[in-house]
Formats: sequence, structure tokens, C-alpha cells
Amino acid sequence: MYEKGVSKEKAFNPDESPMFVGGDNRATVELDPDHPGFRDKAYRERRNAIAQIAVDYKPGQPIPNVDYLPEEHDVWRIVREKLRPEHEKHACTEYLKYADKLELPEDRIPQLNEVSEKIYPLTGFRLEPVAGLVSPRGFLEVLKDRVFLATQYIRHYSVPLYTPEPDIVHEVIGHSCQLASPIFADINRVIGKAVARTKTQQGMDALSRIFWFTIEFGVVMEDGEPKAYGAGLLSSAGELDYFATQAELVPIDFHRMATQEYDVTQYQPILFYADSFDHLQRTMYDFFNNWHDDYWAQN
Repeated sequence: MYEKGVSKEKAFNPDESPMFVGGDNRATVELDPDHPGFRDKAYRERRNAIAQIAVDYKPGQPIPNVDYLPEEHDVWRIVREKLRPEHEKHACTEYLKYADKLELPEDRIPQLNEVSEKIYPLTGFRLEPVAGLVSPRGFLEVLKDRVFLATQYIRHYSVPLYTPEPDIVHEVIGHSCQLASPIFADINRVIGKAVARTKTQQGMDALSRIFWFTIEFGVVMEDGEPKAYGAGLLSSAGELDYFATQAELVPIDFHRMATQEYDVTQYQPILFYADSFDHLQRTMYDFFNNWHDDYWAQN
């Protein structure tokens, strides 16, 4: 078990949304008592204000900017400095190539619109703001339309290497650099199409788990060395270090992924790897393009 609030970037639980919108259309973010910002009134007000931007947003409009505070930019800078050497050691080549193309700033939080405008010419994906966690179906199905739903807030400044839910660090450093790659963008798109064909809860649960163990926490072998391509790994220095030193790596197995339990409060002890980048592409395309609700009964 990790020490809460110190170094573990906690993965999100999509069934535990901390945000709701009242009858007056005002966003309120409910933080868990264990959240580092729970007793920080100013931080809670910031979360509400940033969530309101997403509540008021209309698809197709430019994404409104957030006027980030100096301490929020400091959090981004600290995370970037911590991740830089971890990426050099543990990130896959495809990720590094397109992270370089995005040219994310080192010393300030980029605006979602700024990042979206860099991704779109590369893959046709665009970012849209959301106020908080979204249901698995709501989050995954829009990938078929090349839309990625992203939060704009950043974690509490007191623990810059920890977050109890996905923040702009995770969305931009993790997912956006993925989505700048035509290959990863297309894999995300076929996942969205598979979700759209899914009618049963059993099927939706299976796809959510597979997404977790691939797009969020996937590994690929390069020249005999395991490299991370998952957004959850690549946005957390702690996860990258654990992956490199302690995690059990097992061959990619969609059936096992679909039923594999995971604990969002710990570093991921089991990760699935593809033998090569070509192997990763082939298996992902084959599985998701042929996915249907009766898949488990026939395989």
C-alpha cells in the first residue's frame, strides 16, 4: 500500500464522480475527506470554478482558457521535471516521437484548446472539456468521433506527485501525447466503435477493463526491453518506477484483462505487454474491430 498523498498518482474510479450540477446549473465538486484539497476552501472554490467552464461549454465552440494560478503552474513544472528522466528511460518510441511534436511547455500548464489545436492536424482528434469523471460509456464511446473528454483542473499543490482522480497532467501528458500518434489515435477510435456496438453491461465492463490494461496501463517490448505506452503509466513517475522495478509483466491476453481485478489505490502490480509495436497494432485492431456482445460466448 502506498503512503497516501506522497508519491502515488492514484488511478481514477469512473463510477465515483465527485461533481454534480444543481438546478441552477452551477457545478459543485465533492471531494473525498482523504483528498488533499478537502480542507482547502480556496482549492475547492477553484475546482468549482474550473468545473463550471466545462458545464457551460458547448461542443464546437473554442475551449475557454483557464487563468491558472502561479502555484498551479508550479505543480505542472514539478511534475514535468520528475517525469522527464522517467520518460527517457521507460516511454515507448511512438509516444516520445509525438510528445516531441506537441512541444508541451515545461514551465506552465498548457490550455486544452492549445493542445487540441496541435493534435487535430496530426490525427483529427480534438479535446473537449468535462467538469469531472464521466461514465465509462460516456467517456469511451465518443472516441469513435475522435473526441477526447478532458478535465482542466490540476491536482492540489501540497502533493504535486499525487492525484486521486485524472487531472490535466494525466489528460495532456498521458492521453494527448498518445492521441497525437496516428496509430494510437486510430486504436482509440476503434475502441469507441466497439463501445458503440456494446449493449450489455457485461460487455461494457469487459471493454472498460481492457481499456484500463491497454490504453491506460499498456506495455510494449522494444529491443527486448519493456516500454510504457499507457497514459496512466506515462503521467505518473511513481507508476513508471514501479513498472520498471516491481510489476509483474504478462503477455497481452484480452480474456484475462476483461476479468482481471485491479485496485486504484495501489500501483498496478500486473501489466500486460505486446511482443512488439507491430504485434500491439495487429492484436488491438483485430480484437476491437471484431468485438461484439457475444464475443465471450464464442471465444
